[in-house]
Amino acid sequence: MQQGSSIPRVVIVGGGFGGLYAARALAKTPVEITLVDRRNYHLFRPMLYQVATGLLSADDIAPPLRVVFSRHKSVDVVLSEVTGVDTVNRRVLLPECDLPYDYLILATGIHVNYFGHDEWKAVAPGLDGLDDADQIRTRILRAFEEAERHARCADADHAQIQEMLTFVLVGAGTVGVELASTIAEMARMALAHDFRYIGPGAAQIMLFDSAPRILPTFAEDLSAKAHRHLQQLGVKIFTGTRVENVDAEGIVADGKRIRGRTVLWTAGVTASPAARWLGAEADKSGRVKVNPDLSVPGHAEIFAIGDTALVYANTRNLVGIRNGTGVQMPGLAQPAIQQGRYVAELIRRRTMGRAAPEPFWYWDKGDLAVAGRTFAVADLRFWKSAGFVAWLLWASVHLYFLIGFAHRLFVMMRWLVQFVTRQRGVGAVSADLSSKQE
Repeated sequence: MQQGSSIPRVVIVGGGFGGLYAARALAKTPVEITLVDRRNYHLFRPMLYQVATGLLSADDIAPPLRVVFSRHKSVDVVLSEVTGVDTVNRRVLLPECDLPYDYLILATGIHVNYFGHDEWKAVAPGLDGLDDADQIRTRILRAFEEAERHARCADADHAQIQEMLTFVLVGAGTVGVELASTIAEMARMALAHDFRYIGPGAAQIMLFDSAPRILPTFAEDLSAKAHRHLQQLGVKIFTGTRVENVDAEGIVADGKRIRGRTVLWTAGVTASPAARWLGAEADKSGRVKVNPDLSVPGHAEIFAIGDTALVYANTRNLVGIRNGTGVQMPGLAQPAIQQGRYVAELIRRRTMGRAAPEPFWYWDKGDLAVAGRTFAVADLRFWKSAGFVAWLLWASVHLYFLIGFAHRLFVMMRWLVQFVTRQRGVGAVSADLSSKQE
């Protein structure tokens, strides 16, 4: 940054949906933008499960931030991890140096929440980033390979093989349902054609949740349809069941031991430590309680958006009809995108000396969740659907919001090839990662 420059300095912490769209919206405004993230890529999180199950490669859903902003000369990308914020002197603290700011946008996202049992992470990885996706994919593929190796022996221990092919998922929200359905279909197709000694019926996928039903944020009828579809795929669902312990042998749920070599954590998330950096009031999940214009109380120049913020706002449905007043924003991509654009517009108006926009309101475009190759559930508020039509809508929306035409084209071609051939896009197991699991 130029010393003594009169151009307003905007620091954005986080390159997820909120931070990315805020930076893009500000790129043509006469401000200096610094985007800080501990990863050098923008992660398209809604399709991360496809990397974890070998449908896509990491490059398909994670364009480098420097590439995204290569033509935006006002945007400077910094690969670092924020350690705190000096609100008095208006500086973002990094291990290497401090970044001065006139406006600060915190879009720091979420982390996997083990609800006080962080020791479970070693045996039950969550799906938080590309490294986690690679680890999960390796565990899944490694389970099939080890089971095949043991099954070809004459004195094979069938109980041991069953444990190897038992996949336990803790948490039946969107990510849990997506992973469970994909692993189930993967087992049915891969075990039927690629392996010789283990059959399609050998794999067992078990989905646990303490909530009374899966996909609790969706309408009850859509949740029930997704439940039935998962059962048709062979997924065993245990709702209203509390997981009490997780270890290398599996889990303990409602006092019962469930043996399985592969346990995946899809139960919940928690916010980043942004609230602690600011000394701001937060909810129990760590989200900063913000004003109607998304600013942090007491700091008109600091904004929290996306999963970092606890936001209540008026909503309108897809066709513009008012749908609710003072509704809590869900932790989804669309609220983060719209909040990023809103804050960018607010900063632009301030720098131009214009009146501030109205308080943030949310254009609710509905919810989508996929539960198989050709099955999804869609709730657009005025229209609900479950099945192939909803899946087409899900695929179209996710392709549209991928960053870059090339990524959209590559993903669409991969999906088409996999749909026709019924084969995984990525099936190799890293020898280094495999050895770590033994």
